[in-house]
Parts: sequence; structure tokens; C-alpha cells
Amino acid sequence: MIQSKPSSRKSIEMIGTIRERDFRGVDLNLLVTLLVLLRERSVSKAAACLHLGQPAVSGALARLRELFHDELLVRGKGGMQPTHRGLELQAALAPALAELQAVVSDAPAFEPARSDRSFVLGLPDWIDTWLLPGLLARLAADAPLARIAVVATDRFRVADMLLQEQLDLAIGAFPAGPAWQRSRPLATVPYCCVARPGVIGARGRLTLKQFVALPHLMVTYRGAFHGTVDEALDALGLARRVVCTSPRFSSLPRVLQQVPAIATVPQVLAAGWQRDFGLVRAAVPLQLPASPVAIVHHASRDKDPALRWLCGVIEALVAEDGANDPGGRRG
Repeated sequence: MIQSKPSSRKSIEMIGTIRERDFRGVDLNLLVTLLVLLRERSVSKAAACLHLGQPAVSGALARLRELFHDELLVRGKGGMQPTHRGLELQAALAPALAELQAVVSDAPAFEPARSDRSFVLGLPDWIDTWLLPGLLARLAADAPLARIAVVATDRFRVADMLLQEQLDLAIGAFPAGPAWQRSRPLATVPYCCVARPGVIGARGRLTLKQFVALPHLMVTYRGAFHGTVDEALDALGLARRVVCTSPRFSSLPRVLQQVPAIATVPQVLAAGWQRDFGLVRAAVPLQLPASPVAIVHHASRDKDPALRWLCGVIEALVAEDGANDPGGRRG
């Protein structure tokens, strides 16, 4: 006698709890239209994406408002803005419809060598500098027809960009996100100090007294002059002088070549800056928490075979790089 697996029996039991009348007024295409409206926040843009006329999309929005007893989208500054209920539905429906699509479609396995997929990656610029060269080299060898579009992001914007489907995935030191935000740990990246020769001695030694006395360059996405380093100094009753802030790490090496200042940066950047710009590095002379870097993406992409392949490629690159090593394999 053939016995059903526990998971199969559970699924059958769940089907028994579904009340058919609950779905009589629900058109699946309406839910797809809702997600596109919430993403585009514009009837005309949603109509273009759906290849429908604006009157049809406006009519669908009216039916959705009646179905959910909520405005869902209201006019505001810069266009239509989702209501609280609209955002709740967006977060819940996106993964649910992605699961349904996976069930009803017979998607072929991802073949890197034949795929012309375009991936949109959200990267802070230091992650771009660190990982993009190796990633593009790997794609050139294994997926020569694939393309990468890099979009700037940061800890303050990443969740909204993922929710709005502006990104396939993002890589960075991001805070814990909503329940739908998936996170795959990559590395724990320590910090080091960099400066031109003479500011830091040739042996790369730097005392706390010297560290505090030097002018500092600082990267911040919000223009603040107080960050993680300053919090660590506060605990010691000390302070440093930040002479310039920038939202980009990429500008620091050339500035440090010209200015007798110091910068505290992710250690994975230091070897390239030493080689390409003649800078010197030293250990940070105080306790700083390392940056926990992860890949993040929307739960709706969990079963995307192309994205799973790309995540594996990125994980392999980071493992080869040795970013978790205190000394770093990059020198």
C-alpha cells in the first residue's frame, strides 16, 4: 500500500480549509496589476509595463480599492504614494505570486554559458571596488553573454529599492531588514588606516595618540561628521578632527596622496590602494567592530535559478579573496 508523505497529507488538509467563495471576486490578473501599480506608483507607467491602456488600469485600480476596502494608492508629492495597507499587500503578495509562478511554469534550468540575463546589483562603492573586477572576470569566462548593471545603494535605501524591484540583489553591510528581505552572510570585513608615506611610518605603526592628532577623511552617506570611529573614541574620552566627509570611498586614494590626513577604511581596499597609489596602511589603534557583509534580496527571488547561481559565484569570489582573514590575503 502506498502511503502519502506527511508534507503531501498536510497540503491536502490545507486545501480542505480553503473556502471557494473567498476567491470568487478575486482575479489573479488584478493582483498582478496591483503589484505593478505599487512598484511604478503611476497608472500610466503601470499601463505601459502591462501593455494595457490607461483606462483599463484605472478600472483595475478601482476594483482593487473595492476589493481591499482601501485606497491603496493616493496622490502625493511626486506622484502616487502607497497607503499603509498598500505596502502590506506589496510585501505579502510579491513572494506569494512568485511561488505561484514557479508552480505553474516549467522554467528551464539556468545555463550560464547560454544566458543573456542582465543582473541589477545594488553596491556601495567600496563593494563595487572590491568585488566587481573579479565578478566580471568570472562572468566573462562562465557566462559571456550575461550583463551586470551596478546601481548605487546604501543601508538607508536598500530595503525600499528591493521592494520596488529596482535591484535583483544588493551586497553590503546592511541592517536587519523586513521579514521578506533574505540575507546570505558573505564576510566579516575588518578596518585599517591608510595614508601617504610619512603620515604613517613605513613600518605601518600608528599609536592611538598619533591617530587622534591626525586630520581625518571620513566616508558617510548622510554627511555627518560623527561615525563608528567617533563612537569608539567617545568611550575612551577622546575625539578626532574630521576635515572632510564624502559619500564615496573611490575618491579617497587621490585625496590622501595630496593631503597629510588619514582615513579608516575596509581592509579589503587597502592592498589595491598601496599598489596603485603608493599609500601606506596601519592597524586601527582602537577596537572597532568589523563590517558583516551579506548578499540581500527579496524573498520573491528565492527560487530564481540565475540569481542562485550568481550568489554562488559571489560567495566563491569572497572565499578566494580571504576577506575574513585578519591579515587579508590581498596583502
